[in-house]
Amino acid sequence: MVASSSSLKLQDLIQEIREAKTQAQEREVIQKECAHIRASFRDGDPLHRHRQLAKLLYVHLLGYPAHFGQMECLKLIASPRFTDKRVGYLGAMLLLDERQDAHLLITNSIKNDLSQGIQAVQGLALCTLSATGSAEMCRDLATEVEKLLLQPSAYVRKKAVLTAVHMIRKVPELSEIFLPPCAQLLHEHHHGILLGTITLITELCERSPAALEHFRKMVPQLVHILRTLVTTGYSTEHSISGVSDPFLQVQILRLLRILGRNHEESSETMNDLLAQVGVATNTDTSRNAGNAVLFETVLTIMDIRSAAGLRVLAVNILGRFLLNSDRNIRYVALTSLLRLVQSDHSAVQRHRPTVVECLREPDGSLSRRALELSLALVNSSNVQAMTQELQGFLESCPPDLQADCASGILLAAERFAPTKRWHIDTTLRVLMTAGTHVRDDAVANLTQLIGGAQELHAYSVRRLYSALAEDISQQPLVQVATWCIGEYGDLLLEGSCEEIEPLQVEEEVLALLERVLQSHMSLPATRGYALTALVKLSTRLRGDNKAAILEKIPLVERGGSQVDEEAKENEETAQLSEAAPVPTEPQASKLLDLLDLLDGPSGDAQHPPPLDPTPGGALIHLLNLPCAPPPPAPIPNLKVFEREGLQLNLSFVRPPGTPTSLLITVTATNTSGGDVTHFICQAAVPKSFQLQLQAPSGDTVPAQGGLPMTQLLRILNPKKAPLRLKLRLTYNHFGQSVQEIFEVNNLPVETWQ
Repeated sequence: MVASSSSLKLQDLIQEIREAKTQAQEREVIQKECAHIRASFRDGDPLHRHRQLAKLLYVHLLGYPAHFGQMECLKLIASPRFTDKRVGYLGAMLLLDERQDAHLLITNSIKNDLSQGIQAVQGLALCTLSATGSAEMCRDLATEVEKLLLQPSAYVRKKAVLTAVHMIRKVPELSEIFLPPCAQLLHEHHHGILLGTITLITELCERSPAALEHFRKMVPQLVHILRTLVTTGYSTEHSISGVSDPFLQVQILRLLRILGRNHEESSETMNDLLAQVGVATNTDTSRNAGNAVLFETVLTIMDIRSAAGLRVLAVNILGRFLLNSDRNIRYVALTSLLRLVQSDHSAVQRHRPTVVECLREPDGSLSRRALELSLALVNSSNVQAMTQELQGFLESCPPDLQADCASGILLAAERFAPTKRWHIDTTLRVLMTAGTHVRDDAVANLTQLIGGAQELHAYSVRRLYSALAEDISQQPLVQVATWCIGEYGDLLLEGSCEEIEPLQVEEEVLALLERVLQSHMSLPATRGYALTALVKLSTRLRGDNKAAILEKIPLVERGGSQVDEEAKENEETAQLSEAAPVPTEPQASKLLDLLDLLDGPSGDAQHPPPLDPTPGGALIHLLNLPCAPPPPAPIPNLKVFEREGLQLNLSFVRPPGTPTSLLITVTATNTSGGDVTHFICQAAVPKSFQLQLQAPSGDTVPAQGGLPMTQLLRILNPKKAPLRLKLRLTYNHFGQSVQEIFEVNNLPVETWQ
């Protein structure tokens, strides 16, 4: 008793703690008071026990230990006094949880209080059960809660409904117990009870197929309730900004979305209502309450089997959201339109100008969503206009978006290019603007495109030469340009392109390649391309410039610890070429072909026909070199996975001049009716290999043949061992989480040349 009388009151404790100037003073006050509280608990003071526990709960809220008050909570709950029960139940909600066995000791006390008939006590017990009730407690007390669902008191019914929601979430098999009362509770006019009942039915339908079929019969009743809310209002005291009970409207729309999913009859029943909600005058878009109702309406239209006109209405509502001044609403609209673009592409296309304007948003998350939607809107009819807009955005977009924007433009150009020339021009503009941010396979793809367009060789080499003369900082552009100059440099001087005047002096080309070689920005691979181009130009340029070219080829650095293998090979080739006699005119074309073989595969360049292997043949004596091996044949693509419309294909590219390297592009396509989300592809190779995984183009594979998702794998094989590859796929499809682990068999790359 002495300890109780000498301890502070709750108000005095709060004031003293607030007056503490340092943390040490605060700890001293709390430690002193906790000592008094412990002493009071030991003395068993029943009069002041609830006061001591109230102070201890305040200390707990400040972050200090209060576990020694758990048993006092049980004593107060068992007390017949309401003041003790109130603090005891509050302490149980704060200090007890499922991780502590002590929480099971209050099960009998809650059961007794639920059957007492005192509304205030029943409310305390229900609140505690819904906050801390474990699965064991829910199973033991489910029958008592079911009885309270139909009690005359609206106060008790409302809390019983919320407790039933918690029980269903903890123990889904209790669904059958709560099915019968829900039908009667739907006739309630009390806002809290009706809102809780809709929430309870939603939980039941999400967890029980039997409950879903049961409540589909009540769709007309739910439609009637929502129509009453929209037209005449349901409860004026719950209206917000002119919207009648928006919380109840939103909850009903969510339940209708679940009931109408994949069910034709239910969807048809609610179609007219959804159209009425979408155009209702009381859903004011200048207020968040109206926006919330409209957005839930859009989500419901998207998920059920709605009519085509209704889906157009949903897209138009999202289009109005794009004009809203609130950034959060615009973000929600862009995200929702991205989901709709595959199924309602033409309807979303009408809002393309507004989507493009969102690219200029200063908010990075908004501009990223707008970029994803803009790329999804590209098709064969608008590819030229859209890529022009996207290239303008690429020039000023933040660095973290440049890689996605550049990759998206290149992919769109590859899929929908009207002509090869336009495709080449678009790719070049991307490389000139954000070359350092493109994927590793961009160089190989462009060289292959140029090599396959024979009629554009002269145009391409001139465009690349001009771009290289302006800027040598973008390494992918420099690599493509030097490759093209090496392959088709003779066309620079012939004037084969009618639109561009030919060069007058061969030394301009040589000076530009020398500039690339000497630049500190040039990567080792770029220097390798430049050296290869110089060696090829020794036979392809007109005039006697062989000596001038050989003088410009620098010696490989001999003192460094790391030497670029490709540059060294090209230097050795150049030195051997210098030692050989100058070829005669009939031998020039054969020398060109031989240098192509020495350099390895480069795009789609023409390879020579087999020459006479006899000792009298010109191949062996042309440069006093042994016969070079033929170039490796193109590696065929490989389909490695297919399930429910999701297909995974691998394509293989060997970068020129790096025989120990292999680029594998993983392409995921989806022909099913549902998006594949959270898609992750992981790869593993033996320890003797080195594997580098580039970031994928996204984590969603759109349905119905939308834009594929791609990811690049770079494999280094120093020991040239047979390749083994294992993949692990994880994704969500049709509401299910899928994981597949498999080894890729029948790989077309068995040996490394």
